Amino acid sequence: MKIALFSDIHANLPALEAVLQDITSKVPDAVYCLGDLVGYAPWPNEVVSEIRRRCIPTIAGNYDQGIGLHSDDCGCAYKTDTEKALGKISIAYTNMAIGDNERAYLRTLPSHIRLEFNLSGEDPFEMLLVHGSPRRINEYLFEDRDEKSLLRIMDQAHADIMAFGHTHKPYHRILQQEVDGKMRYRHAINIGSVGKPKDGDARACYVMVSLNENTDFSISESIHVEFIRVPYDIEKAAQAIENSPLPVEYADMLRKAY
Repeated sequence: MKIALFSDIHANLPALEAVLQDITSKVPDAVYCLGDLVGYAPWPNEVVSEIRRRCIPTIAGNYDQGIGLHSDDCGCAYKTDTEKALGKISIAYTNMAIGDNERAYLRTLPSHIRLEFNLSGEDPFEMLLVHGSPRRINEYLFEDRDEKSLLRIMDQAHADIMAFGHTHKPYHRILQQEVDGKMRYRHAINIGSVGKPKDGDARACYVMVSLNENTDFSISESIHVEFIRVPYDIEKAAQAIENSPLPVEYADMLRKAY
């Protein structure tokens, strides 16, 4: 089974269209979106409409939650006063631009999706899809997170595979844990960002997770995780930002992926 996962589109329609075209060409068995459809770019309604048109199961990101509730706080952790001021402009613009139907859709998105697999009939495993973490929609799980902390989060959430976004920086960590005297492996997968990468690679990012009938969590490489980067018309998106009421700084962030 091939499962395509993507997240953090942030109203970047050209990036979303390129990713969906690439996903379609690879014919996955399932597609899920891990939230943050809106914010920072000028196509919030178009992105929501495209996700709904394709009937893609989607969870709420922190920005979706903020806009759904018509809040002036997106739950983002801005590091400087300048970033905070720019963020205020973005959420005010998005609240102004979003349609009533699109806001209602964002407000009713679920907080997580849980998938249970029972391939052998004896040892089921669970895949949990969240935006930030199972604990908080806006918790940042960066790649340097302490292994014990990450394992504790996954253990409490009963997740053998945990996929998440929010940081816009993709990674896959295989975590080793002894359970009842046997070694078992958990997989933490940050799926990066479609519309606002922050890892220095401006191309859109999504993940393909592959499982098969021999998937066994006593083997560290039992699942295959592929990070797929998709080029798109970055200048179209950047210039659209520059021609909108949004801060022009967001255009440069797209070009440089920071």
